[in-house]
Amino acid sequence: MKKVLLAAIFLVGFGFSHAQEAKAGADPMKDKDLMTWYHKDFAATKVYGVNTGNAYKYLESKGLKPKTVVVGVLDSGVQVDHPGLVSNIWSNPNEVPGNGKDDDGNGYIDDVHGWNFIGGKNGDIDIDNMEVTRVVAKYKPVFEGDDSAKNKANQAKMPEEFAMYMKSKELFTKKSVEAKQGLQTYTMINDAIPTMVKLLNGKAVTPENIASIKPADQTEAMAAQVLGRVAQSPEFKGKSAAEFEKMMRDQMKEALDYFGPQEKQYNLDYDPRKEIVGDNYDDYSEKNYGNNHYEGPDAMHGTHVAGIIAGLPNGTEIQYGVASKVAKIMSVRTVPNGDERDKDVANAIRYAVDNGAKILNMSFGKPVSPGKNVVWDAFKYAQDKGVLLVKAAGNENEDVAEHLAYPTNFKNVTDEKPFVNNVLVVGASTNDNNALRASFSNYNKKMVNVFAPGDEIYSTVPHNEYKYLQGTSMASPVVAGAAAILLAYMPTLTPAQIIESLVKSSNPSTAEGFGDFSQAGGVIDVKKAAEYAYTNFYNGKSPAVKKGSKIRKKRLLKNSISTCN
Repeated sequence: MKKVLLAAIFLVGFGFSHAQEAKAGADPMKDKDLMTWYHKDFAATKVYGVNTGNAYKYLESKGLKPKTVVVGVLDSGVQVDHPGLVSNIWSNPNEVPGNGKDDDGNGYIDDVHGWNFIGGKNGDIDIDNMEVTRVVAKYKPVFEGDDSAKNKANQAKMPEEFAMYMKSKELFTKKSVEAKQGLQTYTMINDAIPTMVKLLNGKAVTPENIASIKPADQTEAMAAQVLGRVAQSPEFKGKSAAEFEKMMRDQMKEALDYFGPQEKQYNLDYDPRKEIVGDNYDDYSEKNYGNNHYEGPDAMHGTHVAGIIAGLPNGTEIQYGVASKVAKIMSVRTVPNGDERDKDVANAIRYAVDNGAKILNMSFGKPVSPGKNVVWDAFKYAQDKGVLLVKAAGNENEDVAEHLAYPTNFKNVTDEKPFVNNVLVVGASTNDNNALRASFSNYNKKMVNVFAPGDEIYSTVPHNEYKYLQGTSMASPVVAGAAAILLAYMPTLTPAQIIESLVKSSNPSTAEGFGDFSQAGGVIDVKKAAEYAYTNFYNGKSPAVKKGSKIRKKRLLKNSISTCN
């Protein structure tokens, strides 16, 4: 879910979220407590962290020895040589690096650290369409072409596709307008930065100094208005003119980096797929395409996700992932700057499963899914192989039963249960107990399993750097890391058992209706989940084998072996 939050953050006043507002005046890039807040023990600190350290202590106190767990990161790409990640990157033991051969015979040449399904011999896809754009481009001639009689016939003949087209058309129209307006707005603000600096005249950003400004023309009046809003933000208040300029340029760059690509994402004539990847996209059975460019053009999102799962302290950086002691990251590049394609998602799941990943993190989603059945088949394939899929709930501040975020584990919102038992859906929480659900996070009592920290999460980003990001994209890898800890120490746990352990042991909250936002009604606690799993599933609580039942014994042995990879 790369397409998140920036617009909302800037539009509400250029500020960071609750975590940093609570520490007004502190430099978040030096605040070690803020950098690691999501690991905290709720019982000791009353901050809804996930209790990482005590989970390891508990499991080790039971004499359990961990086995490495491979976690597939299906994302925008990962900087595999980042100093905070390089020691925890998966390497394919059956592939000889750089020899141009498919040594392990899996159909992918030199896939040493994973694979890239959105690249090819002609490079790598950076910006791609949104799915609603692709749907409108494909079906507009079918349902709204020049022949009205044929249009009506097609609408009657393909009711599901027509419904998807109408939904996509509505979203496309709305979002494309918002994209144009956003780009215009932030381009204007960015262009006004020199004028704002001039108006400050070397003075600090305070309400008093802003109020004393006397604009000489319309340009200065607009700049003064923006300054007035900025002065209300704790992040900017009291900053010098030089500090203000740097911070504004940094934030406007992020805004323009967010809105700029949308010119292509909502362009009905833009399609980089054929030229770059070279596959037949409509052929869902096609699997052997792509390249081994694990990072791709923009690995910001995927590298951040990987660090949350398995980052290691590096130099003076204290950031570490939840499963840093037990996990290895497999990079499966699946998500462009735009919407992921169903064919790539399905193939990425199968690739990761077939190459030994036991947990897959999927921090992405979209409102329509033309190839949902192919993705659902891949979900079932992962379930049959005992692999857990951890998925972000989405960042639209919506009830996911009313606004689906594909891929979903419910084929119909009216279904009582998901059609598979290996998918864990995650919402994002904050470190503010009075606003525990992050303002952007999607929610639903039935269709979201748990919440986890996803607001102002510090982690690795490309160019050997670190950064705070927020989103359910950040909460999902927190849970993937938690699941990896449980599986590393108790390798016979099934995905369903891991999900139950995390749901049943979450730290509850009823503040602001939080208890109704997920099945768990709380935020995960890895130590409590470890206790639950150990007591209920690992410590003599498995179904007993009847004496003399050789078939039953063989079946249990086979299942145990298949889940210990």
